[in-house]
Amino acid sequence: MPRIRVAAAQLNLVVGDLEGNEARILDAYERAGRVDADLVAFPELAVTGYPPEDLLLRPAFVADAAESIAKLAAHTTHVAAVLGFPELMADGTLANSAALCAHGAVQGIYRKHLLPNYSVFDEERYFEPWAEDGPLFVVAGLRIGLTICEDAWSPTGPILTQAEGGAELIVNINASPYFAGRVGEREAMLATRAIDAQTPILYANLVGGQDELVFDGASMVIDEHGTLVARALQFEEDLLVADLDVRRRVHRKPPVGRPKPEPLAEVAITEGHLGMPGKPARIEPLLESVHEVYRALVLGTRDYMVKNGFTHVLLGLSGGIDSSLVAAVAADALGPDKVTGVMMPSRFSSEGSVTDSRRLAENLGIGTLTIPIEPAHESFIEMLAVPFAGMEPGVAEENLQARIRGTILMTISNKFGWLVLTTGNKSEMATGYSTLYGDMAGGFAVIKDVPKMLVYALCEDINRRLEREVVPRSVIEKPPSAELRPDQKDEDSLPPYPVLDAILEGYVEDDRSIADLVGEGFDRETVVRIARLVDRSEYKRRQAPPGVRVTPKAFGRDRRLPLTNRWPG
Repeated sequence: MPRIRVAAAQLNLVVGDLEGNEARILDAYERAGRVDADLVAFPELAVTGYPPEDLLLRPAFVADAAESIAKLAAHTTHVAAVLGFPELMADGTLANSAALCAHGAVQGIYRKHLLPNYSVFDEERYFEPWAEDGPLFVVAGLRIGLTICEDAWSPTGPILTQAEGGAELIVNINASPYFAGRVGEREAMLATRAIDAQTPILYANLVGGQDELVFDGASMVIDEHGTLVARALQFEEDLLVADLDVRRRVHRKPPVGRPKPEPLAEVAITEGHLGMPGKPARIEPLLESVHEVYRALVLGTRDYMVKNGFTHVLLGLSGGIDSSLVAAVAADALGPDKVTGVMMPSRFSSEGSVTDSRRLAENLGIGTLTIPIEPAHESFIEMLAVPFAGMEPGVAEENLQARIRGTILMTISNKFGWLVLTTGNKSEMATGYSTLYGDMAGGFAVIKDVPKMLVYALCEDINRRLEREVVPRSVIEKPPSAELRPDQKDEDSLPPYPVLDAILEGYVEDDRSIADLVGEGFDRETVVRIARLVDRSEYKRRQAPPGVRVTPKAFGRDRRLPLTNRWPG
């Protein structure tokens, strides 16, 4: 059987950094040549980074991307390279395209057929879909079909028609963002597609953080039987290399009811040159599910800082589990010397909270500042005494403390150029159990998409992996509290977190109605109350900083509801 050596160049690219991306691509191309690859595939829109969003509306940006493709193609030799780029068509529209480059030139182009326009994607805003399936490219004596990301998800899409037209190997280049469990979904889908097409698939994915999105890599090769034969690392750059013995066959017989396709046109690129025995491909093990989320948080945080030029971060350390997790992620992402925790005790802060904050900081090796807020708090209370005369203290006075803390953090940020990390989790963001211009004030919200119960699991994972008590046991076991009034507990205002998170998953992520959730056994009064909190807090979330997406439906890019909304749910 003919043999081909393929490679997936899983790179961490930067949106808009065309020159830097060119350098990364050329370096990976040269490495693919040194391992005698016949073909190397790069991620979707590799030249520009993904997603370039409204940069695509700027003609100069698209023109610069075209120049980058020309320069990259000029550097190619006998190793075929599949490179994603935005292509300006003759009619002035844009296509999401893949150029096959070899021998110093672009040998042919494939244009994406299926444009995702759901969840975090809005490609129809920028690109026009394409309808032609060919041509096929003959690399190492084999007919290769090119596809791009979403094209693979349709059971009747280009992979099937290319296989029917004679393709013996499908290359699928991707910028597929992460959420928990996504790798398993991809592998199952690709296995089904490979079996249906009776054709192996090389899947090359992007890696790295881009604003709220994290791309997890895990590029892979699936054979025609749906068997995983190679898989790259998760959350790291990697060059995955695999030798494929491809079964030479006649054009695939179409399914019953489909007309027999015409063979697709072929473009000869390179002859095979592998004379040596094939080498076993590596299959990197998948990370455990909770640790996978942790790695996503670390990568997303690191890349947001580094790609935006920040060198130091600070956060409020309360002695609670949320700020403990954010501090641990930040220390892992940037190094403990680049993280400062600010302790801002008030008249309501327990001694244990202050002690726990210090222990956590020592365990992580991060720097600390202690700035009591009592002088400012007392001054504000005096300033507001006249307008508040005759009224009992309440939420306004409680939130005042959070806003004093937010002001302190933002002032330190302003003075030193450090970025403030906020510490609110998804359960709090969902229900509005957070203070606008207080604990929501900052530049990056590390755990804004992490439900409270997952916060606990992540802290337990940190301690278990490091085999020591990084997050103090007292932090994990204490009842959650904002400590804005005497003896305050989160459960004074919210249901127990296991119940709350289950309701939020149904209402927010699964779009279940109140009636649906009550039918599933949840208390009606509780569901109605939580749904109202979620809906009323939309205006707060619109003003929240970006943060790492780790669930199938995150606030922000995923879930967009009207602020003015009277639908009862």
